[in-house]
Amino acid sequence: MSNVHSEPNSLINASSPYLLQHAYNPVQWYEWGVEALEKAKAENKLILVSIGYSACHWCHVMERESFENFEVAEVMNKHFVCIKVDREERPDIDQIYMYAIQLMTGSGGWPLNCICLPDQRPIYGGTYFRKNDWVNILENVAALWSNEPEKAIQYAERLTSGIRDSEKIIPSVTKEDYTDEHLTEIIEPWKRHFDISFGGYNRAPKFPLPNNWVFLLRYGYLKDDESVFTAVCHTLEEMSRGGIYDQIGGGFARYSVDDKWHVPHFEKMLYDNAQLISLYAEAYQCTKFNSFKQTAVESINWVFNEMTSPEGLFYSALDADSEGIEGKFYVWDKTEFYDLLGDDAQLLGEYFNITEEGNWEEEQTNILRKILSDDDILSKHNIDAETLYTKVESAKAKLLNIRNQRIRPGLDDKCLTAWNGMMIKALADAATVLSHDLYYQKAAAAARFILVNLKTASGGLYRNYKNGKASITAFLDDYAFLIEALIALYEYDFDENWLNEAKSFTDYVIENFSDSESPMFFYTSATGESLIARKHEVMDNVIPASNSTMAQNLKELGLLFDLEGYNNKAAEMLAAVQPKIKTYGSAYSNWAIQLLNEVYGINEIALTGVETDAIKLELSNYYIPNKITLGGTKSNLPLLKGKQSNETKVYICRNKVCQLPVNTVEEALAYLH
Repeated sequence: MSNVHSEPNSLINASSPYLLQHAYNPVQWYEWGVEALEKAKAENKLILVSIGYSACHWCHVMERESFENFEVAEVMNKHFVCIKVDREERPDIDQIYMYAIQLMTGSGGWPLNCICLPDQRPIYGGTYFRKNDWVNILENVAALWSNEPEKAIQYAERLTSGIRDSEKIIPSVTKEDYTDEHLTEIIEPWKRHFDISFGGYNRAPKFPLPNNWVFLLRYGYLKDDESVFTAVCHTLEEMSRGGIYDQIGGGFARYSVDDKWHVPHFEKMLYDNAQLISLYAEAYQCTKFNSFKQTAVESINWVFNEMTSPEGLFYSALDADSEGIEGKFYVWDKTEFYDLLGDDAQLLGEYFNITEEGNWEEEQTNILRKILSDDDILSKHNIDAETLYTKVESAKAKLLNIRNQRIRPGLDDKCLTAWNGMMIKALADAATVLSHDLYYQKAAAAARFILVNLKTASGGLYRNYKNGKASITAFLDDYAFLIEALIALYEYDFDENWLNEAKSFTDYVIENFSDSESPMFFYTSATGESLIARKHEVMDNVIPASNSTMAQNLKELGLLFDLEGYNNKAAEMLAAVQPKIKTYGSAYSNWAIQLLNEVYGINEIALTGVETDAIKLELSNYYIPNKITLGGTKSNLPLLKGKQSNETKVYICRNKVCQLPVNTVEEALAYLH
């Protein structure tokens, strides 16, 4: 059965690469919007919402088996108004129908397929379906709607009330002081899941979960808890040596299917890599382990080489598949590897675990990874570290050169404000820790582009940018991560324009996302499109929750601008969530960072005078995870008022108490211990 459909459907005008992939399906797909929703109501037809994203392997499989098939398309077109959604562009829609599927089936994932009444309320759904099962389901649900519509409406009512009531976070009545014990009760059950052998947690598949390790690194360091600190360093070391890390191009895949970080699911996402760059830079600042620095630098190079748009924004994702085969772009057989590297092939084959039979289930295929320590290789081959390093770097360049001539995996080239915010922050973090100004320049350029081109007339934001246009109203995560990035840029260059932008977006969020019945912000703006429910995003996942990020932003801006209202709002948000953190620490790790800051206090470090830059550079050598830095020669910030002079001074304040100013970083550090 030919699956080439000559006439495109209405997705041909979409901005999302994922939607464009479906533009020549025989299914009469629509984008989510007025046309499709009105058509469903006018014709009293059920809506079929199918949600995925461009780097999703099983989304592609279901497309090949069902959506490209004319007989399946005929059933879909006859009975349903079919809507395709890119979850990365419209997480608000994904959130609602994902929750519906979880209520119906107990689990969720993508592709997500949900059948709804003409008014958008869900009645049936699931994830991936085989072709025959899919057709049966479609025919059964269509029959239910035409023969027993009242039954379908009952389902919809039950499900929709379940969706609306879920995850309600109510204000906390009691205000308590947080202590070490609050942290211990989170950490103790969490520790039991550490994988002592291979890092990460005792399970497969293994996801990097960078925010978890940021919290654990800071906790291990501040609390001087060696078992936690060691688990973090071990995890970061093992991940960067595994196949989940692209050993020659830099950057991490989304997860590994096994417990040894060996075989990745090969797609590479901007949001993972942005957070991992921040994490490895922070871990390097703390430990001075060169391998952490190298991982951060190589990953940044990958972002610059493969994920940067002509405007200086950052693309969303790279597919797992190329030429229809997962991982083909990244793997090597022994012959090709040895032919390319000549005399050094034996040594480098051991270094990267290249074997004749292959180290992966695909025949004779090798995923580059490091399972021997450098010391083992040095003693076996009787060479010094410098020689090994030179040979490895030269081999990486040769391998990368050949790999770049292969057919590349698909690129999702839309740019999302939230994920760009994370990448801007990562570059500002790396610029600070590695004192590398180019990273800052690229971060500042991306931020300026967003502020000029993705701002709405009313002072809000757009979520997406592609081919010169932005079309989707921003969600809470877009504001949260951009505000966080603007604060990070300020801490690098002390330009208060960044902070003023951050403050105006924060005020916009308070005005348009607040919930009168909860301290949490809604995920969608009051000015955005209304769906069947407005949800809060509270749990930290692979990406931290927009509410936990917003709470930290409020706390930092509250300190920087001395705004009690911001501080109180941040405190209310944390108080409402705090009882939940101990039940499942890794799902509230960003909230746990805020709790850690409450227990240990945030050091406000103000630098003044002509030598500010030199002091800031020296300060960046030291690991102070619970701090905000401010400074400059002219400032409107309350903490710097009356402190401007040519003489270089360092002021340390914490919990509304300031120490006497000192002249050197060394003296300032004495106040921090």
